[in-house]
Amino acid sequence: MRTATSGPPRSGGTPAGAPLPPGPRLWATLQTVRWLRSSTSYMDRCRARYGDMFTLNLVAKAAAGPAADRGRGRWVFLADPAHVRQVFTADPATVRTGDTNRFLAPLVGASSILLTDEPQHAKQRRLLLPPLHGERLMGYGELMSDVAEAELARWPIGEPFALWPRMQAITLEVVVRAVFGIGEPRRLAYVTGLLRTMLDRMTSPRWLAAQALLATAAHDRTGALSGAARRLVGPVDRVVLAEIARRRAAPDLDRHGDLLSLLVQAEYEDGTAMGDGELRDELMTLLIAGHESTATALAWAFELLLRHPDGPARLADEADADRDEYADAVVKETLRLRPVLPFVLRSLGRPMEIGGHPLPAGTWLAPCAYLIHRREDLYPEPLRFLPERFVGRPAGGSTWLPFGGGVRRCLGASFAQLEMRRVLQTVITRAELVPAETEPEPPRSRFITVAPSRGARVVMKSRRARTPRSAPRTWMPG
Repeated sequence: MRTATSGPPRSGGTPAGAPLPPGPRLWATLQTVRWLRSSTSYMDRCRARYGDMFTLNLVAKAAAGPAADRGRGRWVFLADPAHVRQVFTADPATVRTGDTNRFLAPLVGASSILLTDEPQHAKQRRLLLPPLHGERLMGYGELMSDVAEAELARWPIGEPFALWPRMQAITLEVVVRAVFGIGEPRRLAYVTGLLRTMLDRMTSPRWLAAQALLATAAHDRTGALSGAARRLVGPVDRVVLAEIARRRAAPDLDRHGDLLSLLVQAEYEDGTAMGDGELRDELMTLLIAGHESTATALAWAFELLLRHPDGPARLADEADADRDEYADAVVKETLRLRPVLPFVLRSLGRPMEIGGHPLPAGTWLAPCAYLIHRREDLYPEPLRFLPERFVGRPAGGSTWLPFGGGVRRCLGASFAQLEMRRVLQTVITRAELVPAETEPEPPRSRFITVAPSRGARVVMKSRRARTPRSAPRTWMPG
């Protein structure tokens, strides 16, 4: 079989004599169809045939500008931890991220930390990291449990329902309250409603395909919002900017515990603070990243845990004893077996050799958590859900990659894992749940995440009174 890179190179692509690693010799359109049908199965088949480095040629609208055009559609997947470590520890001038995330610009804004490279990325990261770690992070635990408790009270008893949308409701309320400190019910309902409408539409594969076709027809490579997208994002923008103005005018800002209040007070090393535009983009990033991916991971956690012998009982017993070891192991094993983001993308600003392959500048790389997490040399019986493999064992820095790695590791990783633990503990100690179907749910692609195909359908057989945790309530709303 000829490789995906056989034949003359495209303009700006791989030079003659330096082909990309092998991959399917199929038209890009056909590869894309197979990818959309099941990206995970397609990656499995390619890894089995071509090894730990392979190239896919997918139909993809160029992100923005000439640098993005060079990597358009051709992605080199990496499934060897050594190769991934090489990418994550490379000089930031060689391995870049901003171009590969440009498709998110209509949602998060051009100054989002997801779209910047060094040195701007490091500058932003120093401001955003402290509120999402340490003592401040743990202060959100009680909020997460309270929101999960209130949502659980609305679940039906004795009839099948999908957990995924219920997890979305929890994570959306948590992130809105954590970011803005909004506690007043009517305003909370208004803001979450706006965000839910925007995200449901703008993460729909059908809507995204239509927008891509419109942009392609208009030869638009700027990432500018279409009229339909502006109508969705505009109301959310107005709410975000209004909340920023309220915080700047607050006389007791230091008494607020929400992320916006902390970021308004934060200063760069030169003593300057973020402007309204920068704050808006980072807040939108936190709102979006802290909602969809965590909700999907939680849906997978329940889908897997409820089918694991004695798993729910063990988690409940430890939660009643105010312990987190098994809940933490469940979270880690869920994110190993079903990483919500199966891979991340990087682009080469300079030539680089990986695994004996000289790769030219402009190549797009896809360090692949999904494939690394399924290596039998790293995880015996890799297709089995076994939380026990993480009890008393830390996750490896280059072998457990649901949040990426290196200096670009997801800022909200600790927040997401805390939320998963607290929601799992709250639900498992308060409700008796069983899977609605006998067969496990296969994955289904949605936007950039992979979710349970039927939404993690369950039946709640009974609801129990809550046993409070011994930890004190430390959440202080804005």
